Amino acid sequence: MDREQLLDECTVMTDWMVAVRRELHQIPELGNEEVKTAARIELELGRLGIDYERTDTAIVGLIRGERPGRTVALRADIDALPIREQSGLPFASTVDGRMHACGHDAHTTILLGAARWFAEHRGDFDGAVKLLFQPAEETVGGAEPMIARGCMENPRVDYVFGLHVMPYLPVGRIETRYGTLNGCSTSLSITINGKGGHGAYPETGIDAVLVASHVVVALNNLVSRAVSPLESAVITVGTINGGIRANIIADRVTMSATLRAVNDDLRDALVDKVRRVVNGVTEAFGATGEVDVSYGYVALVNHADAVDIVTETARDLLGPDGVVWKESPSMGVEDFSFFLLDTPGAFYHLGCASPDHEYAPLHSGRFVLNEACLPIGAAMQVAVALRALGQQKEGS
Repeated sequence: MDREQLLDECTVMTDWMVAVRRELHQIPELGNEEVKTAARIELELGRLGIDYERTDTAIVGLIRGERPGRTVALRADIDALPIREQSGLPFASTVDGRMHACGHDAHTTILLGAARWFAEHRGDFDGAVKLLFQPAEETVGGAEPMIARGCMENPRVDYVFGLHVMPYLPVGRIETRYGTLNGCSTSLSITINGKGGHGAYPETGIDAVLVASHVVVALNNLVSRAVSPLESAVITVGTINGGIRANIIADRVTMSATLRAVNDDLRDALVDKVRRVVNGVTEAFGATGEVDVSYGYVALVNHADAVDIVTETARDLLGPDGVVWKESPSMGVEDFSFFLLDTPGAFYHLGCASPDHEYAPLHSGRFVLNEACLPIGAAMQVAVALRALGQQKEGS
């Protein structure tokens, strides 16, 4: 399979892919609520004669080649966001307050495009390709439940790959990096317990609002003093609640914060330091503090050999300028990370910049995707899988 033939065959799918993507775009559904989306995926897999299993809204398809061999998994997330669309497109969301503002409709369509190619070329490859249509990436995380139910087994997956559209990249470019591509996330719930009293007699109480203020300042200084400038982390206190009236000393304040770090070890070290800060500051004022920790997504760490597969494929398919190297990890999280914990693989970004519209980032109600990226994304996923299966070499 040469690059021109593959690109031509995926380009032929363009009208179909655009129609599927626009249909999905109009019916955005939140995490674990993707009933219509899953049904639309099932419809296409059935038309293509692809075996699949559905559990709730998660779907795992399997396409076997001519002879036994490796198994490669390709993943697409399928959920939308609670955002009101402001794109003005004629195929905008029909659900008020819901939008595919992160391009998961495109990811789903690209994977269906790759599925169609493999279904039509079963005699042209050995091994198997798994199709992972994953719910709830934007909310509770759908990767872990799929893994727990065995999506990476029977047959055991040898490589796993995923992509994400990126509006700052031009169409025809991909972006990735070796090692950590996305950081990890942790939610912190902090409670400050003081002693209530009358605002006119502050000496009779322990002002939880005052104590909380010192905690917030200390936490915002923590990264700059406790983290190497060569590493990346951020702590953001997003909410703070406490007090009853202006003339009453608050006896309790609650805060919520997010912690993002470039790796899981740094995250653990910062969680320990957050506890020390909260305990130390509150004790100094005669108050007490509690920190409840909820661990979110782990860091997304690409495997070197899988990055080589992606970048060699991109240069072959898209030309010598097809690869853009991301200089540093993103503090945005991505639960594709869980697929990489026990299986070699890589994640990369696919250019979808739309020159005909004003730039808008992901998670914006004004986000507009350049649909020219759809056949390119399908071709990339097909070629990456073929190379990982051992049936496409550089320059082929």
